[in-house]
Amino acid sequence: MAKAIVLGMALFGLWLTLSGYLTPFLLTLGVLSCMFAILIGARMGLIDEDAVPLQLKSRLFTYWIWLGRETLRSNIAVARVILSRRMDIAQCFVRVPTSQASDMGRVIFANSITLTPGTVTVGTASGAFLVHAVNDAAADPQAFAEMDRRVAALEAAAHRPGGGTLT
Repeated sequence: MAKAIVLGMALFGLWLTLSGYLTPFLLTLGVLSCMFAILIGARMGLIDEDAVPLQLKSRLFTYWIWLGRETLRSNIAVARVILSRRMDIAQCFVRVPTSQASDMGRVIFANSITLTPGTVTVGTASGAFLVHAVNDAAADPQAFAEMDRRVAALEAAAHRPGGGTLT
């Protein structure tokens, strides 16, 4: 029951953030749609430790803050490239090694790369991603290594005893 409540609050928070509507009628519809989604998930048996890892809430929030800051930095860097007279675009593909043990960890890492402006994960292979970068600065191996380290730490927290899994 606690997992359903936490999931419901997270879904409603996401709905409220993305919609921005504060009228009573639309708030009621938002709450009802979140409750309906939780009901369907519960009936399908999807609300469990894997789907709602409560032990990650603080670590995941910290990761989101870090990712938001990195996304902002990348936005500024890409805007500078686009707005400069020279347009320093030198597209390239780079192989990025991954250290995640679970599929969910790899998905978080791949999506984090894609969310960062100037880079897109275009392919996967065992132990690595193929990433398209807008220029050499966006293909910085140290930035990918730092992101990989943070996602691996997030994943490791989920695999601690009593901590659920990300798989």
